[in-house]
Amino acid sequence: MSLLKRNIAANFTGSIWSTLMGLVFIPFYIKFLGIEAWGLIGIFATLQVIFGLLDMGLSNTLNREMARLSVLPQKRQEMRNLVRTLEIIYWSVAVFVGIIIVSLAPVITHNWIKAGQLSPQTIEQSLLIMGLIMALQMPAGFYSGGLMGLQKQILLNVISVSINTLRGAGAVLILWLVSPTIQAFFLWQLIISVINIFLLVLFLWRKLPHSDNKAVFQKQLLSGIWRFAAGMSGIAILSTIVIQLDKVILSKMLTLEMFGYYTLAGTVAMSLYRFIIPVFSAIYPSFTQLVSINDQDRLKQLYHKSCQFMSVLILPVAIIVALFSYEIILLWTQNPVTAERTHLLVSILICGTALHGLLYLPHALQLASGWISLPFFKTLIATILLVPLIIYMTTHYGAVGAAIVWMILHTGLFFIEIPIMHRRLLRTEKWRWYWQDVCIPLVACISVAGIGRILISGPMPQFTMMLYLIIISILTFGIAAIITPVTRTWLFEHLLKIKSVCGNFGGGLK
Repeated sequence: MSLLKRNIAANFTGSIWSTLMGLVFIPFYIKFLGIEAWGLIGIFATLQVIFGLLDMGLSNTLNREMARLSVLPQKRQEMRNLVRTLEIIYWSVAVFVGIIIVSLAPVITHNWIKAGQLSPQTIEQSLLIMGLIMALQMPAGFYSGGLMGLQKQILLNVISVSINTLRGAGAVLILWLVSPTIQAFFLWQLIISVINIFLLVLFLWRKLPHSDNKAVFQKQLLSGIWRFAAGMSGIAILSTIVIQLDKVILSKMLTLEMFGYYTLAGTVAMSLYRFIIPVFSAIYPSFTQLVSINDQDRLKQLYHKSCQFMSVLILPVAIIVALFSYEIILLWTQNPVTAERTHLLVSILICGTALHGLLYLPHALQLASGWISLPFFKTLIATILLVPLIIYMTTHYGAVGAAIVWMILHTGLFFIEIPIMHRRLLRTEKWRWYWQDVCIPLVACISVAGIGRILISGPMPQFTMMLYLIIISILTFGIAAIITPVTRTWLFEHLLKIKSVCGNFGGGLK
């Protein structure tokens, strides 16, 4: 197996495992802590994303520079000096973020969060611990970017899987055996953050090529990377604002309890990115290579194959979750009240997320072609429109209104961005993308899963419902894979190989 395939497999394994760890342990968190405390955890996650904007593109820049310099033996010292230079800048920003959160803890507690059962003292103590965690977690992305650039993605995913398992399982044990409080939860996250950053720092510096001289801060190294870092930072900032803006606004407009339900629904919907990002990360470099050598035929083939694969990967999941959201949430949380108040939010949010996922590979083609203006301005316009839309819809329709805005946004991009893109890139391929790459697997998924939804005549025992959902999911995935050209060809090729192997094995026995 090539290094690229091993890295892809490692990325998928790490991503899926992290998703499972989150989904498995969340019901225990809610059981021990209550939905208000879960809403506080949601605010922590939102703060992480917001202050992550101060990354300034340094993680992506380190990723790129490590990959570029690693093939140049004479650049060993420069690699080490660059890591040291960016490391000092990054830690300075991280410490600043920690100080800001700690300083604003009383203000956030008394003027932003609408608590019911949690006391202001509990919330303020939790925010203080959050500040320390943030100061430690922010540099984790920086060191991870360095390891990815050095092609140490297997090692990185081993660390990630181990830390996420310890983070989730340990938190449950702490809440069960020591103290079922939100402060205990965040203290455990602080301990895990210390372990995580220690391992990442240790392994990145060990995997850097050795040099006779000590790594030092070199200001002049920044002149060669600042443009790339600034461009990536601009796109990342706008994208993060679009994804997190609803949570920031809703944390002010909704009660902490209702925000907790919205956060839970968002956690389920955003888990779809665990399937999207590994495909994007694998395909984007290949798009870049084909664009650089102007091989339009191979680019066209890879574009449609990868888009069809993405559709078959995410559409069955999204449609099943959207149509059976109540049953899935009930089986997951074992709480009818949580399922009742969350399932509609889940259905709407995951449909919007699926539409966003379908646009990821066209977005990769834009970046590979050096077309930065389209993703930048579409995100800028979306950001401007989102604020009034979310406020209006939330005021009139509550959390469901905010979820509808998320779906409207990506429905609009689905019908506007693709035609604009194909006027410039792969000009004759727009309708093939809509019909073959998206509509065929979409219609297959809706048809199979929709029939399955109609056939449910009444309440079922939980085990029966679980078995039913498994069968419907397998059928939906299977039909979508068979009806979509690229996956159908792949399935038939592997079936023929299996048949050939079995035939040879049978002949050998004779």
